[in-house]
Amino acid sequence: MSTLKNRLRIKIEEHRPRTTKLLKEYGDLKIGEVTIGQAINGMRGVKGLTTDISYLDPLEGIRFRGKTIPETMDELPKPPGKDYPYVEGFWFFLLTGDVPTQEEAEEVVEDFKKRRQLPQYVVDLLRGMPCGTHPMAMFSAAIVSMQQESVFSKYYDSGNYNKMDAWEYMYEDSTNILARIPSIAAYLFRMKFKSDMIIEPDYNLDMGANFAHQMGIPEPYDDVARMYFIIHSDHESGNVSAHTTHLVASALSDAYYALSAGINGLAGPLHGLANQEVLKWLLGVMDKMGGIDPSEEDMKKFVWETLNSGNVIPGFGHAVLRKTDPRYTSQREFCLKHLPNDILFKYVDILYKVVPDILVEQGKAKNPWPNVDAQSGVIQWFYGLRDFDFYTVLFGVGRAIGVLANITWDRALGYAIERPKSLTTDMLEEMAGIKNK
Repeated sequence: MSTLKNRLRIKIEEHRPRTTKLLKEYGDLKIGEVTIGQAINGMRGVKGLTTDISYLDPLEGIRFRGKTIPETMDELPKPPGKDYPYVEGFWFFLLTGDVPTQEEAEEVVEDFKKRRQLPQYVVDLLRGMPCGTHPMAMFSAAIVSMQQESVFSKYYDSGNYNKMDAWEYMYEDSTNILARIPSIAAYLFRMKFKSDMIIEPDYNLDMGANFAHQMGIPEPYDDVARMYFIIHSDHESGNVSAHTTHLVASALSDAYYALSAGINGLAGPLHGLANQEVLKWLLGVMDKMGGIDPSEEDMKKFVWETLNSGNVIPGFGHAVLRKTDPRYTSQREFCLKHLPNDILFKYVDILYKVVPDILVEQGKAKNPWPNVDAQSGVIQWFYGLRDFDFYTVLFGVGRAIGVLANITWDRALGYAIERPKSLTTDMLEEMAGIKNK
């Protein structure tokens, strides 16, 4: 048994009594109230989910297993000479809460290499889809097509299913998926956007480096991949892709069904498309300003004109955060090191310097600071990813890490099928004291 799987087994056995005690002794303890506004407006802010994988702190940003993004990037093992951690070591960390040693991280790297080979039927499926198919539809279809290999489903159908052991089979499915989907993403990118010039995987490389290799982009794009996948991996359990994956898996659907559903949610324009929308806006700004290297005064004037015309500055503000998104900061640091003179980054840099103060002066924004989407598209554009429809696929590869870690733990702790109660509008009006005419 691998070090990771054995460590995870120990962590699960230690954790189970905590969940059991909470359910048996404190199951009726109220942890919040639900308003009519929350019931109608998407359950926003309702405290009704549990995850130990990540937590969104309003002041510190996303915390992975209690660690901030800077702590995560600093403490996790890295490939020699690289600035960002192994994605495989991050998988170890999300599952166990322990920072792996260099040896433990490299053991997971080797495990992923053994699982990396794509089945030929996945390739055939991608090649058989209509040429106008959206990359996210192709990505989702490729994932669910592999469901026939699900060891979790086979275990359930065996007649020997035991919910205490179910996590092991979910873990195997999840690890198989994670080892393969970067190659799926790179394959469909080269097929759709690079004249079908496919690059085969290199089994000597870790996940980030192999993704860059299969995309056909030289160093330091391998570090871009590591950073991008890590910072987009998880964002608590209530966002659409995370919650959908959890919801589907709660019915004891396997990881292939659950992740494919979550990817479909990520494809929605209110969830996974924000980074490309910000980039489109930035390119429009650069065009309006004639592609000049703008001064702060030039940009201040443009921002005020935009706001006074009733429009917003996309990429700034966040529903929970009350400071600059650390995911933005991580990418900004990369840009300052590797592309400080890129004209598009200069626009982002100037916006970062002038927009927050203007939004504070305007007085409408609770959080005037930039979020992750204000920066991420610029890096991809710089390295030649000029096809907006592919950006959400990149997001999906990263998001899979967090949601698959979550559903592995869902099965480890035996979480029940999710089934909230609904009320009718008449019932809500009665509660509110509204009399129908």
